[in-house]
Amino acid sequence: MKPIKYSPAFVLALILASITGCATTDTTSDTMAGKSKTTGQYVDDSTITTKVKAAIFNEPGLESADINVETNQGNVQLSGFVESRDDITRAVEVAQRVNGVRSVKNDMRLKEVGYR
Repeated sequence: MKPIKYSPAFVLALILASITGCATTDTTSDTMAGKSKTTGQYVDDSTITTKVKAAIFNEPGLESADINVETNQGNVQLSGFVESRDDITRAVEVAQRVNGVRSVKNDMRLKEVGYR
């Protein structure tokens, strides 16, 4: 049987093709920056979101069920409805103290008096 002459080149091409195939990105558009996220960025943002939710949940007197948290590249957006302006201030301060948070955008609203 005749040995394959180009086997080292073939092996190198195969390795390069497999490494290139491992570069994973999320194709959903980044809502704040218009860029796609890598898997690592998605995991980091998910971790920050979880930490912010936990910190808000553990804040005494703050109704966390009505506060939504979204994170994009370390930028946190808070939305939902709260009882008072003090609750808004506290939620923003709690989110800012979480490790990895770059900025906090407040989109929270006060609950209507008749809906309490």
